[in-house]
Amino acid sequence: MSTAQRGNQRRTSARACAASFAALALAVSAAGCAPQAGSAGDGKTVSYWMWDAAQQPAYEKCAKAFHKKNPGLRVKITQIGWDSYWTKLTSSFIAGTEPDVFTNHVAHYPQYEKIGVLSPLDELGPTRGIKASDYEPGLAKPWTGRDGHRYGAPKDWDTVGLFYDKKVTREAGVSDAELRDMAWNPEDGGSFEKVLARLTIDANGKRGDERGFDKDNVVRYGLATNDAGGDNHGQSQWSAFTGSNGWKYTDKNPWGERYNYDQKRFQETIDWYFGLAEKGYMAPLEDYSQTNFPEVQVGSGKAAMATEGSWKLSAFSGLKGVDLGIAPTPKGPTGERASMMGGLADSIPKGAKNKKGAAKWVAFLASAECQNIVGKDATVFPATPEGTEKAVAAHRKNGLDVTPFTRHIEDGTTFSFPVTDHAADINAIMLPAMQEVYAGDSPASSLTTTNKQVNFLFQQDD
Repeated sequence: MSTAQRGNQRRTSARACAASFAALALAVSAAGCAPQAGSAGDGKTVSYWMWDAAQQPAYEKCAKAFHKKNPGLRVKITQIGWDSYWTKLTSSFIAGTEPDVFTNHVAHYPQYEKIGVLSPLDELGPTRGIKASDYEPGLAKPWTGRDGHRYGAPKDWDTVGLFYDKKVTREAGVSDAELRDMAWNPEDGGSFEKVLARLTIDANGKRGDERGFDKDNVVRYGLATNDAGGDNHGQSQWSAFTGSNGWKYTDKNPWGERYNYDQKRFQETIDWYFGLAEKGYMAPLEDYSQTNFPEVQVGSGKAAMATEGSWKLSAFSGLKGVDLGIAPTPKGPTGERASMMGGLADSIPKGAKNKKGAAKWVAFLASAECQNIVGKDATVFPATPEGTEKAVAAHRKNGLDVTPFTRHIEDGTTFSFPVTDHAADINAIMLPAMQEVYAGDSPASSLTTTNKQVNFLFQQDD
């Protein structure tokens, strides 16, 4: 599939999602004017939807532990792939077939909060005692709605790091210590760009920092491509660089109403970042596909390094023939590292058929018992500090140092995913614009016009 086709497909998907939200708002509004039928649930089953198949085994273990503590209640877990998860969830709200509990994402949650289809967790008995202080710093804040109520119980967190093959870096004469101390700037790329150049090799065996290097005939790139990043605000692509250059997505977070894609710090970072592809140090946009994720590029030797989220630990650690290393994101012009801190949460719909059981399940998901089960599984970092320690220990036992991810929390260098309305429409606007910059068809300054289109969405709300 070509870049243009991918862009069209995602724009169509995002617009379809936006249309679904509009239909949902109308359906909820109409339902509010008519008498409601009673719930059809049997009171014995709690239905739970999630999208990550890799995490399902750990939550099946949590469900078994929950059953022992709650005789007569059973949790039924349904895993739906990310590509269709949100469409099915939105459709379920319209049809009245929503699950009792579902895994929520901050990019989608504002729409559900705005139209009032979520239950305030601080008003349900078992979940009323959940406190922000139970979690890693900053995780709970995005899940507080505009009305001050909590609509999600944090379940895990993630930050961004640099995955690399130690065999490749050592062959290039780049030490682990050097990788841990990289820095970048938008003028010459700093030591980070120098490392990328050193790791890049053309078909004649010339490295990116050697005379005669052919940027148009590269066999191994220093940095893998990971798409243009418009689809998720550059979380695992460029957000660590814009963040360490002192840029912020919106005027305030959460619930910002103005994006800042027109600011100099953002545009100079984006010009430099995607300029790496023009220099031949980063794989071109067309190398990215749903079957050629960054871990595949590193595993095949197509790329030496990849910026990715901690949720990809299992994928990278499972690569055959790769001596995996992880480095922290490089320091930026601010003198600090930076990483977006993502985090999922569990939410309960207002129309849940078994709301009492749902509240008990969410409270258990937030408990130390379940969080520690998830931590020992080590697929993700649980939301609680104790659960995180379990995950770190599990990775250490397997010979993997994951402190490049946890140090962001320890050093206070994280920033939150932007929480605003109009996420689907913003994605539809930003993705093709960012792809044009990546492909070299437009400079980052073109994003000033794009930013006006994004902010116009909020002006229509007035």
